[in-house]
Amino acid sequence: MKTKIDFRWLVKIILISVAGTTVFTIASTEVLGRAGYVVSFAVLAVFVVLGIIFDIIGVAVTAATEAPFHSMAAHRQRGAAESLRLIKNADKVSSFCNDVVGDVTGIISGATAGLIAARLMEGAAAEGILVPLLISGAVTGLTVGGKAIGKNGAINNSTAIVLRVGKLINILRLKSKLK
Repeated sequence: MKTKIDFRWLVKIILISVAGTTVFTIASTEVLGRAGYVVSFAVLAVFVVLGIIFDIIGVAVTAATEAPFHSMAAHRQRGAAESLRLIKNADKVSSFCNDVVGDVTGIISGATAGLIAARLMEGAAAEGILVPLLISGAVTGLTVGGKAIGKNGAINNSTAIVLRVGKLINILRLKSKLK
């Protein structure tokens, strides 16, 4: 079976990835340049958690079925129509959540971990590979472990997760209309 490649989507997703990486890199570099260790580790944690959350959303949208959302939409439940739109575009939503946001946050968290490790080694006049090894190992372990746990939860609770995301989209859409 031949699948048709949507080149417009491909170009769009590449541009979004490059733009997202650029924005996150500039923002994190600015924050980390002036921040102490606590803020630096907080920024790192935000990137790791964002990667995990978006991975969960991407998997949940892929695993969810339309049937319960048709019923919810018929009863005008808030977020159901948005949830249906997510599921009908599961390939694009998954690509955006898992690949764009997931990969971008992974790259940025790695760079952030490297900056923190360099600063720690510079400040402590430490030599060797122990500090960068510990930091990169911790970031990798938290990211991979968090995503593994999240995938299981996303598959088993896909309807609830997709509905929450649909409700959030609905709220954001309503707020943007009010402005």
